[in-house]
Amino acid sequence: MYSRDGRHIISGSGDGTIQIWDAGTGAAVGKPLQGHTRAVWSIACSPDAQHIFSGSGDGTIRIWDAETDAAVGKPLEGHTSSVWSVASSPDSQHVISGSRDETVRIWDVKTGDAISEPLRGHTNGIRSVAYSPDGQHIISGSGDCTIRIWGSRTCAAVGKPLQGHTGVVWSVGYSPDGQHIISGSADNTIRVWDAKYYTPVGKPLEGHTATVWSVAYFPNGQHVLSASSDGTTRIWDAKTGTAVSEPLNWTHLNFCSVALSPDGQRIVSGTRDNTIHVWDVNPHLSIQRSFCDPMYPYLRAQPDPDGWVRDAERGLVYWVPPNFHPYLHSPAHLIIHLTSQTQIMSLDFEEFAFGNSWTKIFNSA
Repeated sequence: MYSRDGRHIISGSGDGTIQIWDAGTGAAVGKPLQGHTRAVWSIACSPDAQHIFSGSGDGTIRIWDAETDAAVGKPLEGHTSSVWSVASSPDSQHVISGSRDETVRIWDVKTGDAISEPLRGHTNGIRSVAYSPDGQHIISGSGDCTIRIWGSRTCAAVGKPLQGHTGVVWSVGYSPDGQHIISGSADNTIRVWDAKYYTPVGKPLEGHTATVWSVAYFPNGQHVLSASSDGTTRIWDAKTGTAVSEPLNWTHLNFCSVALSPDGQRIVSGTRDNTIHVWDVNPHLSIQRSFCDPMYPYLRAQPDPDGWVRDAERGLVYWVPPNFHPYLHSPAHLIIHLTSQTQIMSLDFEEFAFGNSWTKIFNSA
C-alpha cells in the first residue's frame, strides 16, 4: 500500500517483515521492520500518518512509528489464529483486525487494549475488514461467502449479512462517500452494495477468470480497481460496472493485492513472485499524455518474448534483450524486486527518436 503522502510504498512479506520503498525509484528505505514471527498478511496506515499497522500469521497486530519505523508498545494479542486483515479508523484512534478465528476485534491505538469483546457472527475466517469513511461502521468479508456490517461504537451487527457471492470474500471496502460497499470474491466477481439499505447495486462485475483477491475505489469514487489470480488488474466504471480499459495483463503473474496512490494516479500491485508492480494510471483511463508525447502509450508496455515492444498494428517500437525482461521498469511501469534490488533496470527515453526520426540520429559507427 501507499503511505498517506504518496512518497512511499509499504509491503508485508511471507518472511514476517515489513519493508518501506521509495515510490519513485523502487529503492528500499531503511531496514525491514522486524518483529512478527510469521507471514505479514495485511498492512494499514493511520490517516494522521503517525502509525503503520500490521497483521500476521503469528496471530498478533503490531503498531509501528511511521517516522522512526520503531515498534510502538507490545504486540496486540487476543486472536487465536492468523490475522488476515487490519484497518485504521478515520480518526486514527482505533485499529480493527479480522482473523482466521472468525472474529473481528477493535483495539485502542494508544493503550493497545481491545475495547470490546470480539465481534462474532461469521462461520469462517475473516479475510478482509474496513471502516466506513465516517467511522460509524465496520465491514468484514469472510470465507463463509458473506459480508457483515457492524456498529463501530455498539460493536453489534447491523442488519443482515450481505449475501450473493458463491465463493470466499477476499476483499471489502467503502466508496469514498460511504454510500457503497465493494467486495471481491473467489467466485471471480466483484459486487457493489448499497451501504444504507444493504442491497446489491446492479449486476456483479464480471471479466476476471479466477479469484479476485483485492478491490479498491479510486479516490474520486468514479472508478473501481481489482486484482486477480488470472494475472490481470482491471479498472471499472463505478456507476455502470463496465470495464473502462483493457486489463493490465501479465498472465504469468498471480496478483494478490492492489492499492492506489492518494492522488489516484498510480496503481501498486503485489504478486506471489516476490515483486511489486507500480503502474501509471493515465494510459488506462484515457488521460492521454500521448497528444504531446507519442511515446507515452508504450512506456508501460511489456516486451513480447522476442524482446520487441509493438504498437497496436504490431509495428516495432523498441527492443529490449530478453534476459533483461524480469528486471525492467519504465517511467510508467516500475517493478520492485523484493529479493534482488540490484537487478532493477531502467530505460532512458530522454533521447528516444519516435517513428522514422531514428534515421536522423542513427550512427553507423
